[in-house]
Amino acid sequence: MERAGVPSVSVISSGFLKQAEVVARGLGMPDLPIAEFPGVPMTDSKEELRRKVKDVLLPRVIEGLSRPLGTAGAAQGVDAGLAPRDIVFAGTLDEVQDHFYERFWSDGLPIIPPTLDRIERFLRFTDRDPDEVLGVTPPANRQATVWNVAVNGVMAGCRPEYMPILLAVIEAIVDPAYKVEDAGSTPGWESLIVLSGPIIRELGFNHGQGVMRVGKQANTSVGRFLRLYLRNLAGFHHAPEGADKGSIGQSFLVVLPENEDAIADIGWQPYSVDRGFVAGENIVTVQSVVAISAPTYSGSDNAVEHAEIIADVIGQRACGYWTAIGFVYSNWHPLIMLSPAIAKVFASNGWSKDDIRRYLYENVKIPASRAERYTYHCGQTGFRVTDYVKQGLLPPAYHESDDPDRLVPVFQRPEWIGIVVAGDWGRNQSRGYVCNHVQGPPTSKRIVLPKDWGALLP
Repeated sequence: MERAGVPSVSVISSGFLKQAEVVARGLGMPDLPIAEFPGVPMTDSKEELRRKVKDVLLPRVIEGLSRPLGTAGAAQGVDAGLAPRDIVFAGTLDEVQDHFYERFWSDGLPIIPPTLDRIERFLRFTDRDPDEVLGVTPPANRQATVWNVAVNGVMAGCRPEYMPILLAVIEAIVDPAYKVEDAGSTPGWESLIVLSGPIIRELGFNHGQGVMRVGKQANTSVGRFLRLYLRNLAGFHHAPEGADKGSIGQSFLVVLPENEDAIADIGWQPYSVDRGFVAGENIVTVQSVVAISAPTYSGSDNAVEHAEIIADVIGQRACGYWTAIGFVYSNWHPLIMLSPAIAKVFASNGWSKDDIRRYLYENVKIPASRAERYTYHCGQTGFRVTDYVKQGLLPPAYHESDDPDRLVPVFQRPEWIGIVVAGDWGRNQSRGYVCNHVQGPPTSKRIVLPKDWGALLP
């Protein structure tokens, strides 16, 4: 509206002011009028809410609309004037750590100094031009390039041969469908990388016992790389000028590689095929994770008994609450990790992944009134399940009667449930990964290897 010459005012509560300023700068509109609502609206009484709107917010809105229109220019990068090969600092290892930390260029852990020599080693593992622009990283709106992918890969402790994976990861998050601009939202979600294909074995990724533990260089450093990239390019950190508004948050996640040997052994297709690719292709899929279920143990040689436990612990308890917010956004992509032993029981009983998905869809339900209550307390105060069905935003199954306590499915569509086989083959455990709805839906990209890949590998 401002670019079209129409005055506007953004109403922002106190806790979001810094984030709003970062977004405005990223849009090239640093003087965008903002009216602050003091405090936290969802914890005010109705009387206090009305008083603040009348006595505090309304005058600020009027003041903002009365100001002259600001300059709505193009988005600007914060490091204008610096070329990729410019030396930004020289010093001892300790001095480098301090310099990067003070400028919010690290995650608080020691980084590997991104020297030109180290960056060039990474660039040897791609045929792409170092200056190629992969996309833009909102809200800071900096350009994602092959060069700065290599820089952050070095800093994260990756090996040069991981470079093709790093490029595919960034291509996934700069895809507009991923909505990386929301990665700093209050739920504090993280981006989880799922890896498929022969490259898992070639580069020594762990897909077995302790798969989500730190310790394996490939899994850990690639996971750390994405978090660093989101800080340094998109601006997601908690510093005064940062865009991360995660209220509590969670620690970064390591890469989740599939156990494709186990999948082949039981006759299933890998997750990458579920995502529309051909078995044997190297694929990365990135999706948001806002919560992880409890370790879910199930013991039986009967598929139904395993499905019942997964439905109860992962479906009802881990997903039941947060899925209600997903009703508002009509988008919900939970991910379930099955250990090879659990997957084998399902397959030996004749169950496919689709059979598991269908069981969960049909058997995991919550009262409609509870879903509306959950969404209200999250700030979606006007949400009504029935209204969304009438608008075509939710399937008819959500309004089979007018009973406010009728049971409605937790999983909106069976095909939206992701299933990956990985973890300890000697234990009967599953895990659920709860996504943040329309923010960070699964986004997949092919890994493009350089022509001389085989000769380059150590």
